Amino acid sequence: LEAIGSGDRTYANIAATAGSRSGAVPSGTLSPLLHKLAEEKQIVAIDHPLATQQGKPALYRVADSNLRLYLAVLRAAAELVRRGRSAAAFRLVERRWTTWRGRAVEPLLRESLELAALSGELPWPSVDAVGGWWNRQLDPEIDLVGADKSPVATELVFAGSIKWLATPFDQHDLATLRASAPAVPGYTASTATVVASRSGLTDGLQKAGVDLVWGPADLVNAWR
Repeated sequence: LEAIGSGDRTYANIAATAGSRSGAVPSGTLSPLLHKLAEEKQIVAIDHPLATQQGKPALYRVADSNLRLYLAVLRAAAELVRRGRSAAAFRLVERRWTTWRGRAVEPLLRESLELAALSGELPWPSVDAVGGWWNRQLDPEIDLVGADKSPVATELVFAGSIKWLATPFDQHDLATLRASAPAVPGYTASTATVVASRSGLTDGLQKAGVDLVWGPADLVNAWR
């Protein structure tokens, strides 16, 4: 849990971080533990890349956002407070907050888009699953992929990016997405573009080929 909570998401990285000086945790030990945490305890969630071809690797994350925040930020901050360094604890939370928030919001945004799709609130009635896509090198990573089914889709409907910062999604962000998205198996020229942004788009970007913008209000409204 500490390894996953610290940001190690692949099986190999978890094994290496959770291991000792003698080496990584053996597969025969780690696999049953991850299975128990994911299937029985539901503390760990496992994400698989979504595309028209089966992909690897699976990525692991702490399912509960409160526990994820504690492992990534609050435990270290609490230790500083215990040592009488409350100002340093505050600065630590400030430094790590944006990165933690960016990762924490990703599954929520995917779930909200999927809920909206199943309710018929998206412009693409064929979307039944929303996930992300990555390759073995985790380069590139596509934050949002909408498809007709998961984990192996027949049709890729949209690909998109998440920018959950105080600055809007801009032309550079769009160029990066357009350069990376064709790597997703099933991506075609007709695949729509979706942007999830905390601060919207820069002026004029909507006309540049962004088909849907998903903001904080949309995220919340998906559960209403």
